[in-house]
Amino acid sequence: MRTRPAGTWQRLLDEQHGIITTKQMHAFGVNKDSINHYVETGQWLRVFRGVVSVTNGPLTREMQLSAVLLYSGRGALLSHTTAAEEWGWVRPGAGPVHVTVPYGCSATSKPPTMRHAKQNFTSKSNEQIHPGVVVHRSRAMGHIGAETNPARTSTVDTVLDLVVAEPTSRQATITLVSAMSSGGVNVAAMTSKVEVRRPMRYLKPILHTLALMRDGVHSALEHRYVLDVEQAHGLPVGQRQAPVFVDGRQLFEDIRYQICDLIVRLDGQAFHSAKQRRFRDRRRDNAAELRNLPRLMYGWHEVTDDPCGVYREAREVLVREGWDDASYPCERCAL
Repeated sequence: MRTRPAGTWQRLLDEQHGIITTKQMHAFGVNKDSINHYVETGQWLRVFRGVVSVTNGPLTREMQLSAVLLYSGRGALLSHTTAAEEWGWVRPGAGPVHVTVPYGCSATSKPPTMRHAKQNFTSKSNEQIHPGVVVHRSRAMGHIGAETNPARTSTVDTVLDLVVAEPTSRQATITLVSAMSSGGVNVAAMTSKVEVRRPMRYLKPILHTLALMRDGVHSALEHRYVLDVEQAHGLPVGQRQAPVFVDGRQLFEDIRYQICDLIVRLDGQAFHSAKQRRFRDRRRDNAAELRNLPRLMYGWHEVTDDPCGVYREAREVLVREGWDDASYPCERCAL
């Protein structure tokens, strides 16, 4: 070990967070027997085949990601849930690391890597060396990456990966709206990506949801209202983000049913400060009252936990105000 060029060796370990491949070590003159000795005596940890941690302690998040990228080979990108975690949309979880590699790459998915008790006794909480890796493959590797360290898929590609990975088209559309909102991905960028990188699954639901977003659906709550209240029960299509002028200032109603001027407000816009929200709602309330307009307000829990109850209330007001009822109960209404 003392004969290796310390400066180059140290820089490599710093860049890779203490993770190194056996191929890299061979280039520094470390032979197979020496590597096996350090691993078997518990001084180093074998994370994956050909990938070693030059420490025997728990791996940090940076070390886990570095190990996966080194294992997966040149051009690999953190993707799916892991990329979303790295972009800051969701908190890092305890599950496996997701990575996308080119077709032809030999890397395969691996279960969690565990310590061998006969080599290194430790507490149960420290038995797992690495949470494992899920390997995805892509033919568009040259177009989906972002210039980040560590390497990962772009925001828009990460959204598309998460959407296509969902088990149902309904969950795919919910994830699409939520991830686009969290990742700051606009409709134009997502539409362009879908045209260039045409998904093999859920194409029609994706395009339909993007059309809804172009028409004014701005949040996950608004999208759930469209899916579970309007479309599931045959309610009329409301106007999204309907403008209203109050004191010379333009404000917007979340949904306005022009048939009878019913206003539905969805209180899920957490990005507004409490003061801003109170002022906005007060002015809109006053304007609606002066025009003698009916209005309903719902939050996340009402729309997601009891969409049928929301439907019944909206239907009652719509019918009362003159709508010729054409709605119907959904499958959940009978439960």
